[in-house]
Amino acid sequence: MKKQFEILDREIVYPGYFRMEKYRLKHTLYAGGWSEEISRELFVRGNCVAVLLYDPAVDKLVLIEQFRAGAILNPDRAWLVEIVAGAIESGETALEVAYRESMEEAGCTIEQMKVINEFYTTPGGSSERITLFCGKIDSSQVGGIHGLDHEHEDILVRAVSFDEAYQMLLNGEIESAIPIIAIQWLALNKQQLQAEWAS
Repeated sequence: MKKQFEILDREIVYPGYFRMEKYRLKHTLYAGGWSEEISRELFVRGNCVAVLLYDPAVDKLVLIEQFRAGAILNPDRAWLVEIVAGAIESGETALEVAYRESMEEAGCTIEQMKVINEFYTTPGGSSERITLFCGKIDSSQVGGIHGLDHEHEDILVRAVSFDEAYQMLLNGEIESAIPIIAIQWLALNKQQLQAEWAS
């Protein structure tokens, strides 16, 4: 049976910086027929990119740390260790945003770039879809505080060894899903990536 859904009604319940929409819909069932009418709220934000900045010559990657409103229910852990990321604005490509955000948030110029994967972050309630990149950088000058004042960004930037970053992941010091995915990808693909970027 062909998988289908039908939107019966859509309402914008909050039109802020992010948008909240409410849907009444139904969809086909694996066993055949259609579901009953269901109601779902959807947190709507544009597509985003994230960039794992990596220096293969010295096996270091760039981590950033900043205050995150999504973590305030756990106040002792409201500053999260992450990787560079940002929203795709109208008229921009994911690749353009990856280069822009790497400079704005970490002061890094990317020498080469490759796509790691594309995925939804929390599809149970949000439309956000991420394009995750790995960017080759020179980490020798990385560090300091970065970000745009008009976006109220206060971002601490540092380059750490891959081993240190992986230990942070194992210790639970990295709690955001995107850097966890990126660092695990690097753990699986580091040798191949180093060989590729060395040539």
